[in-house]
Parts: sequence; structure tokens; C-alpha cells
Amino acid sequence: MRLQTIFGLIIMTAALSACGQNRNTSTSPQYVNLDGGRTDERELNDPNRSTIWDVFNTGDAEQVTNVNRYLWTASLDVLNFLPVQEVDPFTGVIVTGYGTPPGGGRQYRATVHISDPALAARSLSVSLQTSGGSPVSAATTRAVEDAILSRARQLRVADNKL
Repeated sequence: MRLQTIFGLIIMTAALSACGQNRNTSTSPQYVNLDGGRTDERELNDPNRSTIWDVFNTGDAEQVTNVNRYLWTASLDVLNFLPVQEVDPFTGVIVTGYGTPPGGGRQYRATVHISDPALAARSLSVSLQTSGGSPVSAATTRAVEDAILSRARQLRVADNKL
């Protein structure tokens, strides 16, 4: 038992002495960490710097996409017959509820994802579902995407005339 106590004290002393070994003698401003240690300003601005809090960062929560405003507005314009359930302009996602298009008999639900700031077809992804669970044809989805892209181009042309 006495040997375990001595061994434990040696480990604690070594760990405590290791905390004070990294003293910085530079003249740049220093900041006090939460644990009482000092941090150099250059170290704080290092883009490759990692902290213990990076373990809890999933990366997805902070992913922000620059959304093309013309595609965003055009998506809301074209799908205005659908009730909007969720909108996230930071990730570029619009989720709607079920609604019936003008002149149609089937109810649809749409999820729009704008993944790029460019006004291009690759930036836009539309997913359609029906209330009955029947599949939506690729032609219908493509027609909705084309309508959104056409409306976005119209908005851009109208904006450039100002």
C-alpha cells in the first residue's frame, strides 16, 4: 500500500511539473486561458489550432452555405402553393408541407436544397413526395427544377435592369 502511495505521488508531481514547462518569453500580447496558463496571440490566431472543444464539434452544425438569392427567392415563388414548414437560409434548405398545385389533383411535398452560390442547375436539388406514397416521376421533378431555374434567371435579369 505504501508503494502505491509513493508511486501515485511521483506521477502527480511529474504531471504538475509538466504543466509549467512551456513558458513563453515573447513580447507579443498574452492571454490567460481558463486553466490559468498563458497563450500567445499568434497561437490564438493559428487556423490549424485545436482545442478540447473540437471533440464536441461535429462540423455539420457550423457548415454554412452561401445560398444564391435568386434560386432561394425563385424556389419560394414557384412553390408558393405549398405551405412552408422549415426554412434554413444558412444551409440552403426549404421543406414544405403537402399542398395541391393549381389545376392538379394530387398533393405534393417538396424539399429544396441550394448547395452553391452559383446560379446553375448543379446548385439546385429538388425532392418531391406525394401524400399517397406513389412515386413522383423524374420528369415532374425536372419540370419543377426547370421552373425554379427559369424564375431565378428572370429575377436576375430584372435585378440587373435597376
